Amino acid sequence: MSDGKPVVIGVAGGTGSGKTTVSRAIRQRVGEERIAYLMHDSYYHDHSHLPAEARARVNYDHPASLESARLVHDIQQLKAGHAIEVPLYDFARHARLPESQRIQPRPVILVEGILIFAEAALRDLCDMKLFVDTEGDIRFIRRLLRDVKERGRTLDSVVEQWLRTVKPMHLEFVEPSKRYADIIIPYSGDHNHVALDMIVARIEAMQRIGTATPGR
Repeated sequence: MSDGKPVVIGVAGGTGSGKTTVSRAIRQRVGEERIAYLMHDSYYHDHSHLPAEARARVNYDHPASLESARLVHDIQQLKAGHAIEVPLYDFARHARLPESQRIQPRPVILVEGILIFAEAALRDLCDMKLFVDTEGDIRFIRRLLRDVKERGRTLDSVVEQWLRTVKPMHLEFVEPSKRYADIIIPYSGDHNHVALDMIVARIEAMQRIGTATPGR
């Protein structure tokens, strides 16, 4: 880029919508070596001081559950050319790990999370805002399979959490944040190649001209 300014891409959408799949496709097409990849999920507040039962009852789908101010600061540091230390989170225990992951500045900063457009300070940092739009029943099935297979949850606990916090918080915060998106990517059962071609072309164009459209 002519002025050295990184492009910040935000990928939002409900839990199980396919955000990570879209992010992975962008990373593969643009090039892993050109992207600093950040997940909002890494910034959950540490609840290791709470008993396990209390940790499980925390509303992890509310914006207050995340240390968004630190993510904002880290994005700003990357934009300024500085490396950052990203927290590592253990989803099985609902607690941060003592280690962190060092992320180096790159020409493209890719930020993924269900609530990144619900936070004004985060969405205002994004030069391109993508929202992956997927029906609730599909998202629930994906969430159920993931949490049981990868996070050691029981079927009953996943259903209880979905009804208690996931669905209500989606309706209150995630779905309304869709209006801030520059591009809405509908679920198609596979990669939406037309949308991805357009997104990658736009990223390349931003880098060529060295400027980016200000976030809203």
